Amino acid sequence: MSSTSRRSFILAAALLACGITKASDKDEARAVVDKARIALGDVLRTKEYDSLRAGLKQAKGILIFPSVLKAGFFLGGSGGTGVLLVRGQNNEWSHPAFYTVGAVSFGVQFGGQESATVILINHQKAVDGLMANSVKLGGDASVAVGPAGAGQAANVTADFVSYSKAKGAFMGMSVEGSVLDVRATLNQAYYGKAATPIDIVGKRSVSSAHAAGLRKALAAASK
Repeated sequence: MSSTSRRSFILAAALLACGITKASDKDEARAVVDKARIALGDVLRTKEYDSLRAGLKQAKGILIFPSVLKAGFFLGGSGGTGVLLVRGQNNEWSHPAFYTVGAVSFGVQFGGQESATVILINHQKAVDGLMANSVKLGGDASVAVGPAGAGQAANVTADFVSYSKAKGAFMGMSVEGSVLDVRATLNQAYYGKAATPIDIVGKRSVSSAHAAGLRKALAAASK
């Protein structure tokens, strides 16, 4: 093979690899949005989470992580990918921006657990903090576990309030110490071009028809 042919072959292979990567990212992004819609409905139907249903009506934004895996063997950790949506005028929710949540802790830990986690954002400053930087919950912003129990009011004043559900039952999994960060590759893959959280939930200069189901479900639940 000549040097010119070799360069052409390498370039073609590189372009093909990039195409595969982008397609995979797009598929993952769409799957996260679909699962987020299902997870939102599942957590909202949890009878012990009256405060979540009440709090959502006043929340400035919401983070939905369909699957947060908490596992460990001496070294414990948790992580997952989800979406941020921000409330606009007339209860019109933004299109989703993709984020990760993750934490690492040390200690004697065994086993693991997977949960769907919904985090209400109570204050605009907390939404603003997510626009440009990673945010450490409990460090850069206050976080609380949402109260569980019938008749509980939405009276938690923390910046972020988390609710988790695993294996069909509510659970009070703390996300304190976790770091929220932008998943830029999924944002780009989902919208077909580079898009920051400001573009997506602030300026609302990008959109995807695929997110209609999630946005509609959220608008109905937050009336």
